[in-house]
Amino acid sequence: MTARIGIDARKLHDFGVGTYIRNLLKQLARIDQATEYILLCKRSDTSVVNELGVNFRAVAEPAGNYSFSEQVRIPMTLRRECVDLYHAPHYVLPALTQCKSIVTIHDVIHLLFPQYLPGRLAHLYARATLWAAARRADRILTVSETSKNDILRRFKLPAEKITVIYNAIDERFNVEPSAEQVHRVRERYQLDEQFVLYVGNIKPHKNLERLIDAFDRLRLSGFPHLRLLIIGDEISKYPALRRAVHVHKLHKEVRFLGFVPIETLAVLYRLADVFVFPSLYEGFGLPPLEAMASGAPVVTSNVSSLPEVVGDAALLVDPYDPESIADGIRQVLTDDDLRETLRARGFERAREYSWQRSIEQVHRIYGEVLQG
Repeated sequence: MTARIGIDARKLHDFGVGTYIRNLLKQLARIDQATEYILLCKRSDTSVVNELGVNFRAVAEPAGNYSFSEQVRIPMTLRRECVDLYHAPHYVLPALTQCKSIVTIHDVIHLLFPQYLPGRLAHLYARATLWAAARRADRILTVSETSKNDILRRFKLPAEKITVIYNAIDERFNVEPSAEQVHRVRERYQLDEQFVLYVGNIKPHKNLERLIDAFDRLRLSGFPHLRLLIIGDEISKYPALRRAVHVHKLHKEVRFLGFVPIETLAVLYRLADVFVFPSLYEGFGLPPLEAMASGAPVVTSNVSSLPEVVGDAALLVDPYDPESIADGIRQVLTDDDLRETLRARGFERAREYSWQRSIEQVHRIYGEVLQG
């Protein structure tokens, strides 16, 4: 009898989790044409199955993320669709779910930084949902040893219940853009000066206020023509960043580009003089790997999972110290040998991660859980 696996794809277009879901579906479609996959997604995303295969079927799921509705509606959908195994690619596993289940817990950031949630109710929901998912799932997947240790410390689970399967980068970052593409991006964004690049969302734990402080120190210490490009969405939600730019009088030197297509992003990585990622906490952290695959020298934090992910292919700095961040960037900009060493090591490090290998591991765990 053909197994039927349900996957929550409501975050298909998000940063981070969305990248995970998109690559999960793409690789499952490549390696498995026998299993029937039921994708719970937003109504506007139901056409995604057209790119997958005949064994994939989309079911519109109106329940919002982090809502009471999802606790009731998703189990009802799973029962109606006769799902044998449900994969929650985020930490929400509704308590009423009756079939076998796997949950991917990318990190425990909502427990470590509750101040970044909308309010106390949101924090309580995150705590309760994480606890329930960790306890009730048949297996837990996570994306780094750091995240695994964080989960074990907080939920007192048997270590063998948790499997670490690393993320990887989109294959398009491995493709060298044409000279015409590079010229078009350089002209469009007027990239005539040296620039530092940051890519990712702009939530407070990404530490961009300290990055702006570090950037100001750099300009005042001998880099007056340097620019900072910040690629990330939802800038209007974090007025503190605008205030930081205003305080340092960097209105012309710091540019917020918002979301850019992946083809444009691949060019920006290649044009950047240094890529910096001073995050305070990451379950994995894809942007440094994307930058490495594109040939950008990387400066990143010496905390959380980032040293585990980048190995010796990046310059590590103290993200809580703006002077340490500034000094790391300064070293890369002024030391040609260091810059070329980081580039070479970065290419090599990025090749160690593969979505194909990672999702093959996920698929094997599907089989193990289904077989009991």
